[in-house]
Amino acid sequence: MPGVQRFILILAAILLSACAGPRETLVVKQFRLSDQGRGASEDPMVRMEKARRLHGAVSMAERRQRLGQYYTLVWHDPEGAGTGPVEAVFEYQQGATASRVKRMTKAFPASDDSGVAEFAVIGDDYFTGGKVLAWRASVWRGGRELASRQSYLWR
Repeated sequence: MPGVQRFILILAAILLSACAGPRETLVVKQFRLSDQGRGASEDPMVRMEKARRLHGAVSMAERRQRLGQYYTLVWHDPEGAGTGPVEAVFEYQQGATASRVKRMTKAFPASDDSGVAEFAVIGDDYFTGGKVLAWRASVWRGGRELASRQSYLWR
């Protein structure tokens, strides 16, 4: 009987691993922090994300400077590791800045095969420039674009 159980476990492991598809090269996660309050009716994951973004902000002025929009780029490129440095690029347009495209970047060493880049449009930039209306995120390795994602309104 132990041999049959071992066979079933191995078979289950093979079948479950076969269900997993390849990882995407670039995933973009968005979060908008629009208020400082803690609503009891909010989803627990939203409450946790708010608490994480507001952690360490003691005064109301500090908490207000954390309000805005957050973008997390998760990239994965195992085949390209060592072939050149990686650059995560976030371009965006805001409501009050018309068609002006702003750009933020984060660099990673050539040896990295995956990474996470956080970009935030918060505080004074958010309050004077307005909400992010359109965005484009891309990952480059050695001057070659690996992947990109964009919002619906991106030109």
